[in-house]
Amino acid sequence: MSATGAEDGAPVAHRRRELTYAVLLCLAGAGLACWAATRTWSVELTARGSLPPSRQARSGTDLLPWVSALALVALAGGGAVLATRGRVRRLLGGLLTLLGLAVAAGGGYGLTAAFDGEVSRQWPALCLVGGLIAAAGGLVTALRGGDWPAMGARYERPVRAAEQSPTDGPAVGRSTRDAWDALDRGEDPTVS
Repeated sequence: MSATGAEDGAPVAHRRRELTYAVLLCLAGAGLACWAATRTWSVELTARGSLPPSRQARSGTDLLPWVSALALVALAGGGAVLATRGRVRRLLGGLLTLLGLAVAAGGGYGLTAAFDGEVSRQWPALCLVGGLIAAAGGLVTALRGGDWPAMGARYERPVRAAEQSPTDGPAVGRSTRDAWDALDRGEDPTVS
């Protein structure tokens, strides 16, 4: 292998590694925040006279429903980084940064808010950390994502030719494979 081939391969490998790290940061941070939002953040005890007090546990989703919703959107966005490219990927990175910061703000609010009853601070703290991790992945994507490799062309729909070949059109009287090919093109093989 020549020295130039090794030099050309290093930047591609470096960009792939950056893409992998950014996606993992987004997914791990959003997943952590989503999980932490479903844990019990506060337990409220209500006295019931001579009966034992009733206990009502409230999760972060009960107290701040928008936090788990934004964490789920950030989780989906982390996966969408793989399917986008160029300018769209960089815009998605900016959106993921904002989503991560919003989730972190919800976790920060959960740390400082005076909820009723006994309050657990570890879950809002994990929500805050998860939001910051997702925001970091989004920021890396926004700054450097335009140069990262995209999915291969085999995942894209082929462009139709300007002229149809004789095998195009209804698949009546042709093989089963031709009928499936017509379906792949978006045509109805039963219409003649």
